[in-house]
Amino acid sequence: MRFVRFVHPAGAAFGVVEGEQGAPLDALTVAEIEGHPFGEITFTGQRWALNDVRLLSPILPSKVVGVAGNYPAIAAEIGQSELTTPRIFLKPSTTVIGPNDAVRLPVDSKNTIHEVELAVVIGARGARNVKHDRALDSVFGYTVANDITAFDQLKSDGHFTRAKSHDSFCPIGPWIDTDFRPDGQELSCEVDGEMRQRDSIKSMTHDIATLISYVSHIMTLLPGDVLLTGTPQGTSALAGGNIMRATVEGIGTLVNPVVEKAAA
Repeated sequence: MRFVRFVHPAGAAFGVVEGEQGAPLDALTVAEIEGHPFGEITFTGQRWALNDVRLLSPILPSKVVGVAGNYPAIAAEIGQSELTTPRIFLKPSTTVIGPNDAVRLPVDSKNTIHEVELAVVIGARGARNVKHDRALDSVFGYTVANDITAFDQLKSDGHFTRAKSHDSFCPIGPWIDTDFRPDGQELSCEVDGEMRQRDSIKSMTHDIATLISYVSHIMTLLPGDVLLTGTPQGTSALAGGNIMRATVEGIGTLVNPVVEKAAA
């Protein structure tokens, strides 16, 4: 199933996207469900054309956990090629936005970059001290993410916190696909129609089970938490007016515009 969170004329709800995988958006519908998607699915009977509703971020995580340098070429660029364990960081929940929401460039950054990533959404059981061979049991589904980073702030600060934490710095969507199985699919990012990033998720240094197990031995992953699995090379600076299209083959495309943030 493909789960979305959306706004319809009567309010906001979770729903299931109906239609063929890869079909144009105007051929898809969304069927509202009761409550949240972590449990038995009950449909309300309400249904809308997907183009007639506004998609929100498909989940509101308590935290987003990222992994730096999980693709070899990027690891070499940032001097992490010799790390044998994942290097993780946190993004606050306030970074999360949905499809077509604007990424706002900080006024104090001159080099804010895009980073397309396959994102893992943790399911109802959560994940705490899970073994590698059971780690995938904790997965609810997968979605597309764009780990926006003020790269000049990362370099000047020497750590990830400020560079990764600005409001709007974690677009995710357009939906959570519970049937997706990572197996070498391509991920890519276009900016204004120009391909900037493209690689296979098979290129990841640490696989998804390794990442979940590693993180779960440090912190409890709660239902709905999001784990970002790393980005391939090709990241580039963004400017106001850009349109980003982050895609994971077999899931879909996450589109977000970029705007200049007004000075306070």
